[in-house]
Amino acid sequence: MAFGRKSGLLLHPTSLTGAYGIGTLGKAAYEWVDLLADAQQRLWQILPLGPTGFGDSPYQCYSAFAGNPLLIDLDLLCAQGWLEPEELGAEIFGAEDARKVDYSKVRAHKLPLIERAFKRFCENAGAMEALDAFCAANAAWLDDYALFMALQEQYPGKSWTEWPREIRLRQSNALTTKRQQLRQPILLHRFMQYLFFDQWMALKAYANKRNVRIIGDIPIYVSGDSADVWTHPHYFVLDADLLPTHVAGVPPDYFSETGQRWGNPLFDWKALETHQFDWWIERIRASLTLYDITRIDHFRGFEAYWAIPASEETALLGEWLSGPEHALFEAIEKALGHLPLIAEDLGIITPEVEKLRDDFNLPGMKILQFAFGGDSGNVYLPHHYAKNSVVYTGTHDNDTLAGWIKSLPYDSRELLHAKAYLDADDLALHWALIRAALASAADTAIIPFQDILNLDSRSRMNTPGIAEGNWQWRYTHDDIDPKALKRLASMTELYGRLR
Repeated sequence: MAFGRKSGLLLHPTSLTGAYGIGTLGKAAYEWVDLLADAQQRLWQILPLGPTGFGDSPYQCYSAFAGNPLLIDLDLLCAQGWLEPEELGAEIFGAEDARKVDYSKVRAHKLPLIERAFKRFCENAGAMEALDAFCAANAAWLDDYALFMALQEQYPGKSWTEWPREIRLRQSNALTTKRQQLRQPILLHRFMQYLFFDQWMALKAYANKRNVRIIGDIPIYVSGDSADVWTHPHYFVLDADLLPTHVAGVPPDYFSETGQRWGNPLFDWKALETHQFDWWIERIRASLTLYDITRIDHFRGFEAYWAIPASEETALLGEWLSGPEHALFEAIEKALGHLPLIAEDLGIITPEVEKLRDDFNLPGMKILQFAFGGDSGNVYLPHHYAKNSVVYTGTHDNDTLAGWIKSLPYDSRELLHAKAYLDADDLALHWALIRAALASAADTAIIPFQDILNLDSRSRMNTPGIAEGNWQWRYTHDDIDPKALKRLASMTELYGRLR
């Protein structure tokens, strides 16, 4: 689907500035939307919004449908009367480094405050009616998710595959008993989802009012330790003990010499097709509520996917297996119509993957950091871009532009090629790359906010293949550069991206 000629910035809400140790959906988020609008940006791209599990990766969530409670804004709860300002204690949330999220500290201090708000909320009959209506509207996923999270708390440190057998196998009587025993924790998790969706939808409405559309992100796979797999084990490739026989990943590529072993369970695509891909259709339907446009991560996995034996420690010894190909997207279009989707088509891309993308008129992605060091035939060079594509200087998986440029030896083929292609010296190269993205024929251009601010590798969001230290970066008010934002606005107008 064509989106019109626009540009925007990539920033996950956790990276927003603010007083409580993590970005939230409150004042700073609205100020961020204003910043986008004032800089003539029409798009805000984010990462998945789900509740994160081990490693705090937004690509490994406890649910494909739920929102992350850590994004709930406490000041908004004060404004609604569910908390008192003196109860917040902002000074206890912060990491030692204000530019990083300390997730364990945020959880330890924030979740008890939300529980305190919940107790007050339950005393208000009118408020409870609103919660009941939300729960009824979202029962298809919310009931199982809330029970799953309550059980996670009852069996701390254990995956659902380690729970008592009758719970793991979802025996009806056992689940009924647990729902009765865990009534209050279940209701608390429903309440947190109510708060998240209430705050997020208000923020989205404000962004749309300011002519900013939101690009969301859904991973192709879900976490093995998730409500999705526990609730729908028949849709995944599992053994008799409900453990994965094979897991997801990618073979060796630009990011890793041994490939990437993500560890997610693989979909049983035949089982999904037998049920008309109902779970996937509902997942896409949910994304249409949260976002204006949805980027599907690892699109190539729909054509063929890398299956790694679960016993392997790396991704080297996997094999390519056929995905659902056209059948999935035909079912989605039949149910929901032609949708505003972006295909993340990076990695080992074959003509078959390109055909699947193009047959459904989905824009693919171009990464400028991949463009240099070869010859004029490199498909990531701007002179090759199709109109129906999305260009990035880099994604959340790349180094920042400043970090990438600094990492290149001064006489490297890559750096020399970039400077020659862009006709830029060392000092001008950073903005020359941004200019190349905005000036390109690609309808959509997305720049990570770190690149606008010219921040180095310390502000990188994720390093693939490295388990620790990711997803933590935040900007501060001191990082904001009004001159850079004004320059961005001028370039955006110059290259006709105000549609």
